[in-house]
Amino acid sequence: MFDFMMTDEQKRLRDEARAFTKWVPRQLILDMDAEKVQFPREYLQEAGRRNLLGIRLPREYGGRGLTWVDDAIVAEEIGVASYSLACLWGVGADIVCEAIIEFGCEELKQQVVVPLLKGETFAAECLTEPRGGSDFFGATTVAKKDGDDWLITGQKRFIVGAEGADWFLVYAVTDPSAPAHKRMTAFMVPRTSGVETKYIYGLMGVRGGGAGRLILKDVRVPERYALGGINGGFEVFKRMMIPERLGTAAMTIGSVRPAIEIATRYTSKRKAFGFPIQMFQAVGFKVADCAMMLDAARSMVYTTCRAVDSGTVHPGRVRRMVSQSKKFVTEAAWEIANKCMQVVGGIGYTNVYPLERIVRDIRLSMIWVGSNEIMQLIIQNEWYKEYFKTLSKEDVRDVESDALNAHEEEEKVYE
Repeated sequence: MFDFMMTDEQKRLRDEARAFTKWVPRQLILDMDAEKVQFPREYLQEAGRRNLLGIRLPREYGGRGLTWVDDAIVAEEIGVASYSLACLWGVGADIVCEAIIEFGCEELKQQVVVPLLKGETFAAECLTEPRGGSDFFGATTVAKKDGDDWLITGQKRFIVGAEGADWFLVYAVTDPSAPAHKRMTAFMVPRTSGVETKYIYGLMGVRGGGAGRLILKDVRVPERYALGGINGGFEVFKRMMIPERLGTAAMTIGSVRPAIEIATRYTSKRKAFGFPIQMFQAVGFKVADCAMMLDAARSMVYTTCRAVDSGTVHPGRVRRMVSQSKKFVTEAAWEIANKCMQVVGGIGYTNVYPLERIVRDIRLSMIWVGSNEIMQLIIQNEWYKEYFKTLSKEDVRDVESDALNAHEEEEKVYE
């Protein structure tokens, strides 16, 4: 985030996050990428000890009680060390805990949120299934009523933190005959009898975060563990799309930032034809473009955070802005990572520099928590609704009538 827009308190918060990022052992990052470590418990434990989990969550449950702007400041710094670590940092505290705070009972807040924000327990969100992820309403995981409980059966996959999670936020169909938005329930499921996790993926990047498949076989869950009540899963899902996607945008900025810094240092030292290669426009202009895109990404995340924090922006507009932020930032980060590798050249393609890991990691950002194609769909839908409901009715100049032959109505053919 831009330092000139931060208050003194926010700068101190940023410096706390930077100190934590500097604490991360180098060997942990290397071992996670080599898949020698599948779930870095000590990282989340340290984050809890430093009170850097749940930045926006209420103080009474162990959070900081701060804003989305503050959360984005921390998320950017968290992302610097490793995209894998940033994903784990966000899933449990920013997504699962917020779902419980907003929709869960007090028992779950005490059993899950309080210890999780201390780094004593861990949680994962379980949405994607083997048959697909974008088709949320097509889920095949089911829950059937059995007395006062529900029995859940099904599978979820690509679950970040599955290997180490003690609790799982699971979406399941509870009323197959109901309309799509009234047929699902979000359950909090403890790691108990009938719950199995398997690490079966050879990931291109973002390794070491325990991503795996969750298998549920007649898992018994009390009805009070249903967030938002039975058949209320869609409301939970809608709310969680904000921390999933806006949080991803913020941390992605941090994870690609080192690529620009490495490329800047390298191109200022590396010489060709007797000059530092930064002097050649083919090189220097690429780095300039990267700096421009990083600042544009920060600007978009900041304005979106301000919109959410205000509480006054229409939910449809918030959905559009969050989707725009996720799409723009992740695509800009992908371009930045590739441009930085290009200017560093062949050595950037090796493990002498972390650029190759950054490129592998950033590629996920355009796929997870809703593909960028789904982001486009949301942006399209919300923009058209917003335009015709609000923007088209504003008292502004009719520029369309300023054309020389604007009066030639017969030339304006629409069908």
